[in-house]
Amino acid sequence: MSGTEVAHAGGTRVAQPPSPPGPHRPGHRDLRTLKVMWQREMIRFLGNRLQIGMGLLTPLMFLLILGTGLNEVGAGGGSYQGFLFPGVLMMALQAPAIAVGAAIVWDRQTGFLRQMLVAPVRRGTLLLGICLGGATTGAAYAAMVLATAGIVGIPYRAGMLLVLLELALISFAFTAMGVLAAVCITRPQTFQIAVSLAMMPMLFLSGAMFPASGLPGWLGTAVLLNPLTYGVDAVRRTLPGDGVVDYGGRAAGPELWGWAPPVALEVGLIAVLALLAVAVAGRRFTRAA
Repeated sequence: MSGTEVAHAGGTRVAQPPSPPGPHRPGHRDLRTLKVMWQREMIRFLGNRLQIGMGLLTPLMFLLILGTGLNEVGAGGGSYQGFLFPGVLMMALQAPAIAVGAAIVWDRQTGFLRQMLVAPVRRGTLLLGICLGGATTGAAYAAMVLATAGIVGIPYRAGMLLVLLELALISFAFTAMGVLAAVCITRPQTFQIAVSLAMMPMLFLSGAMFPASGLPGWLGTAVLLNPLTYGVDAVRRTLPGDGVVDYGGRAAGPELWGWAPPVALEVGLIAVLALLAVAVAGRRFTRAA
């Protein structure tokens, strides 16, 4: 007996319409959602070459102009360009993180965010797909800046791949914080101002521009409490070559009572920060429309 016929008591067979296909499994649907949200960020990234150029302009200007100028006057008694390079990589990660958050704010204004939230998918999956897309975009920016390492005397070795993985994790953390700000702030103008005011102090108080250890008073405390300090230090210590871990007669990275945290602990701290930002943003994401 075929699946589309039913036998009655009188022996007759009555054709029945075929059963509708079963729903996709939740895991399959989540993977499709992740892919779609990731692809959306990639299309936005690859479709705007001017934005790519502008995103690379500021970090390269810092490296080639500020770095060269201070290198010539002997800032710190060493290669200031090599010391500055991890901070330049962090600057390259900031632009896509802010762009992803701004896109969420504009999606709310246009009503597209509401359409996403009523889709039959998990809200956390939508958010994770957006963050992964932003992290990939940030890693692409960082990879382009990392390709200029030879200019400041950093050798091209296999260790660059580990640096790129660290940068991808830091980019994910940046993006998660940008998304968290976007689901909390409703007006695009307010978002841009708030994020800019938060991102720039984080960068300047991260040991990217000057050694993180031995700073006086509140400045040293702010640098040690800044989680980006440990991301900058992890990248600086992982870069191939001699690196700049002792600059101007003192340790370039953070020290807690004379103890320098290992790179693995610093990377773990960034991972915890990223997960916390995603978790908090996920709780507020359903109310973002």
